[in-house]
Formats: sequence, structure tokens, C-alpha cells
Amino acid sequence: MSLPIIVFDLDGTLVDTAPDLLDSLNHCLRSVELPAADAGELRKFVGSGARVMLERAFAAHGQPLGDSQLEALMALFIEHYTAGMPGRSRPYAGALAALSRFEEAGYIAAVCTNKMERMAQRLLETLGIASRFKAICGADTFGHRKPDPRHLTDTIARAGGDRDRAIMVGDSRTDIDTARAAGIPVVAVDFGYSDEPVQAFAPSRVITHFDDLTVPLGETLLQAVAGEAAS
Repeated sequence: MSLPIIVFDLDGTLVDTAPDLLDSLNHCLRSVELPAADAGELRKFVGSGARVMLERAFAAHGQPLGDSQLEALMALFIEHYTAGMPGRSRPYAGALAALSRFEEAGYIAAVCTNKMERMAQRLLETLGIASRFKAICGADTFGHRKPDPRHLTDTIARAGGDRDRAIMVGDSRTDIDTARAAGIPVVAVDFGYSDEPVQAFAPSRVITHFDDLTVPLGETLLQAVAGEAAS
């Protein structure tokens, strides 16, 4: 029997990975003698995985990036990033307590991220929390990735969750668009890596701290979706 489920994006939502992503990005940029990015610029680059982050960083400098160079830089990024895990990355304040509240209420949990699956798995393992998720699905887990709604719905299925009693938590337009396309309510955190206010993308709810992510809030969102489906 499938269970109610809460699905988290990873970078900028569940875990603050910005310091380590920035270090690895700059390691790659230095290798090709491009200027390092700063923390503010990172918001413009993250959200769709390391490959897109590198492409955006090169575009910001007006530099071409061929396929062979991109593949070489991807390998360099992954090597640098995974070697340092968990580095300075930590779950956001209140994130694990929120996860516990939903677990106690009978929900299972999963991660749906555009990070490569092995990198997401390793990060959560080194943080000591991988076992709390029934599925950890990355950009390469299926043949599609966010904002394709199948990335989310397939993650729910792999975890054994009920897609009609599912909630998504994310920090970006990509997460919000994915959940909306899947017909699943989405809670947006406003402390993540979006370079625009998440309110602009019309999530179901916006929270400023994980203390605001409560089971009653989740149930209210699910009831609203059920009501829309019945009308």
C-alpha cells in the first residue's frame, strides 16, 4: 500500500551546499584561467545540476564551451566536489526536525534533485541522513529530469509513495514548475538559490524557515488539491 510522501529538492532546499558548489565551480574556472565566481553569482548558475552550472558560468564570461571541454570540466568538478564531501554543506536549520514531524505523522520521504544520483547519495550518506529517504533520485536516475514532471512522479513511485498524497518542497522555479505540472502541491523555501523571489512562480505556499513546514500545513495543501480534483 502506498503511503503519503514528502519529496525534497536537495541543493538550496534541504541542504545548504552553496559553499562547496562554489569551491568546485571555481576550481574548474581556475583550471581554464577564468575569473572565479562569487557567492552572489552562484544563484544565477545553480538549480539544474553541475553541467548547466558550468555552461552558465562560461556564458557569463562570454566564453564558448565545447562538448569535449564540458565533459572534461564535469569530470574535474565531480572529482573535486565528491572528494571534499560533506565539506561545509549542512542541512538547513529545522530541516531534520520538519522531516521527523512528517515521519511521525506516517509520511515517507524522498529526494528529487538535478544533482547526479551518486553525488546526492554520497552527500546524504556523509551527512548521516541518507537512510531517512526511501528514494534518492538524481538527474541521471531516469531518462528525464526536472522540470519534467515525470522526474517527480517516478521518484514518488520508486519510494512507494502515493502521488495523490504527495507534497514537494523546493527552492526554485524548476521545482515549482515540476510540481505544478505533476498536479502536486509545492512548498517553496525563500532562503534557497533562486535568483528571483520564489513568490513570483506561484507555489502553493512559501516558507521562510523549516519551522513553518508543519503537518497541518501539508494536510491543508493536500485537501485543497483533492477539492480541486473533485470539483
